[in-house]
Amino acid sequence: MNDLTRVGDFYQTALGLEKLSDDGTEARFGASGRSLIALRQDKSAPRHSPREAGLFHTAFLLPSRADLGAWLHHAAETRIPLQGASDHLVSEALYLADPEGNGIEIYIDRPRDQWTHRGGEIEMATNHLDLQDVASSATTRWKGAPKGTVVGHVHLQVGRLDPAEAFYAETLGMAVTNHYPGATFYGSGGYHHHLASNIWNSRGAGPRNGPATGLTEIELRGTAAEIAAIRSRAPAETPLTDPWGTTFTLSQKD
Repeated sequence: MNDLTRVGDFYQTALGLEKLSDDGTEARFGASGRSLIALRQDKSAPRHSPREAGLFHTAFLLPSRADLGAWLHHAAETRIPLQGASDHLVSEALYLADPEGNGIEIYIDRPRDQWTHRGGEIEMATNHLDLQDVASSATTRWKGAPKGTVVGHVHLQVGRLDPAEAFYAETLGMAVTNHYPGATFYGSGGYHHHLASNIWNSRGAGPRNGPATGLTEIELRGTAAEIAAIRSRAPAETPLTDPWGTTFTLSQKD
């Protein structure tokens, strides 16, 4: 971040996250005491280009459709500009960006028994989302990110899909859940995706050079056995990075 205070205020007022810590250079925000995102300040960092590899969006998963409806009312009342809204068959999603252009998705999942599979993959699409219908599902006013809010997935921009799949599927060991035009989705435990990579804006992008605003690292949480398996497949050097320089930190589940 160039401006930690401005961006941090946005995550509190727009998304309703709690500020959990702030030392002036790094601030953590979350829900119900659980840290979901860390913002780090670098006033001199150049602004990340939308055509570079890096973050496409961080996706915050809400517990219920009523929560999504309440947030949509909040967005309308506080004039938070939306950049898009989609029915993805497995989920319903709203899109926006923070003050420095970092993409954000706020979404809910449809029940897993409503997901369909074709050819061993989970079917996903980008269909029209009826915003009035979503808004009508609200039962209370938005009171901040509800208990159970998590980062459901992180979507990345990459330069090429094949080396991305080699890293995310083979090194990290995630299942390929969907091959989509210009994108690939990866998940574990049968989930539609925990990570995704696309070349919609970043086709041919090379590794990121030097400090810049945007994504610095992603924390993956797993069992001791899962972490050991990733380490056994990864190059010996530390830290663990994808082909475009995004760092992955591995930590054990509580």
